[in-house]
Amino acid sequence: MIFGFDFDKLLRLFLYDSNSPMIFNSGFFLFLFLIFLWIYTKFRKKDNRRIIYVILFSYYFYYKSSGIYFLIMAFVTTWDFFAAKAMHIAENRSKRKLLMILSIMANLGMLCYFKYTNFFYEMYCNLSGHNFSSFDIFLPVGISFFTFQSMSYTIDVYRKQLIPLNKIQDFAFYISFFPQLVAGPIVRAKDFIPQIHKPLFVSNEMLGKGIFLIIAGLFKKAVISDYISVNFVDRIFDNPNLYSGVENLLGLYGYALQIYCDFSGYSDMAIGIALLLGFHFNLNFDSPYQSATITEFWRRWHISLSSWLRDYLYISLGGNRKGRIRTYINLIITMLLGGLWHGPYLRMICWGAIHGVGLAVHKLLMGFFSTLKPSGNKMKPLWRISGIVFTFHFVCFSWIFFRAETFETAMNMISQIFTFFHPEIIMDVLKGYTMVFVLMTVGFILHFIPKSLENKFINYTIGMPLIWKAAAITAIIVFIMQIKSSEILAFIYFQF
Repeated sequence: MIFGFDFDKLLRLFLYDSNSPMIFNSGFFLFLFLIFLWIYTKFRKKDNRRIIYVILFSYYFYYKSSGIYFLIMAFVTTWDFFAAKAMHIAENRSKRKLLMILSIMANLGMLCYFKYTNFFYEMYCNLSGHNFSSFDIFLPVGISFFTFQSMSYTIDVYRKQLIPLNKIQDFAFYISFFPQLVAGPIVRAKDFIPQIHKPLFVSNEMLGKGIFLIIAGLFKKAVISDYISVNFVDRIFDNPNLYSGVENLLGLYGYALQIYCDFSGYSDMAIGIALLLGFHFNLNFDSPYQSATITEFWRRWHISLSSWLRDYLYISLGGNRKGRIRTYINLIITMLLGGLWHGPYLRMICWGAIHGVGLAVHKLLMGFFSTLKPSGNKMKPLWRISGIVFTFHFVCFSWIFFRAETFETAMNMISQIFTFFHPEIIMDVLKGYTMVFVLMTVGFILHFIPKSLENKFINYTIGMPLIWKAAAITAIIVFIMQIKSSEILAFIYFQF
């Protein structure tokens, strides 16, 4: 400590802390980002320096999230860069295929080690009668996202849909770009790579939309999601047997909103930050609870993952090209593996199975009822409203398995809802958690507002003077600081 200033404490702030990973809604990130952005603009006409600068900041961002495990990302980048180049110049298809398999094995091998070692070891112990004691394996933040992103690059090169990059720094830029690094969206190389060497330009429209998305994302995550999580949802899911069926059902509705606001809030901020840096990401959430069918839901929910599973797994399995029965099986397998991607637990596999069977049943019913088209847009208003209500509750039912800590907890919640409902206490519950249900109401209203109204808000933000845009961001940050919980909550998808 010098002249009353604790330099050691300041230094620790810049070092990795496993109890406080750096995330978008932390004050430290917002402070660093403002400094980063100021320097970033100095490299407006210096492409190579700008690329190296962003890579270094991205690696530091990942270091602050996962410590030394940034080396895993460096390995994936190096391995897949040279695998893709070798694949491109390979003399025959069998050699190209071998290189592609090696690339996939390296990525999936790391995923399996970090995410599934204990899962498979526990299965082995159960079958062999040995006592299970889990290995202490740290799961690097975002590994599921950047490995999927890197695999899509090598697969596209193998399919000759993409020409590999010549410079490893360009590929490192694509893999490590910090806005989408740790929780998506999963950005495709064909969409992102052409933007890397374009002249840096941020239009007034990009600036306004970026600020709107950052504000919207912060509000959804730090105001709605965190508040209803800490003050209601977590309490219900921690021990559903302590609460009536109506409280469990309301807690389930709360989680449906929480996970949407949490994950779409992160995606909004990622897309908004990218816009401020001159890059465009595709939409990742499109009001998914407005879906009238389960197929439509997966075209609106986590679009970057669902399209990845479709293009690289479902289609590779044969898609709908091998008959109806095989199509249904492919859908179920795809969603089962999608569930396993989210975590090595029976409840996650069950969640994936529910959606896989739902998609297969919907595909089957489309052959009998012309109104049940994938988008649901051709439904008559009454049928569409009915479809939205049914689809929402189908998705909510699956969320029980996704959120519950154990399969037993999930079954307890279902039991409470169907056998111990007690609707007569609903007014007492609403009065006891007034602020929770006010925010839930606000969240669902905002979710269901027409797209045209949302675009008006975006256009209004675009038209605001720069000083008012800065004031709007400052106001939402101050508001969040006033109502936030004692500690910053990590995004739900950081654990996947």
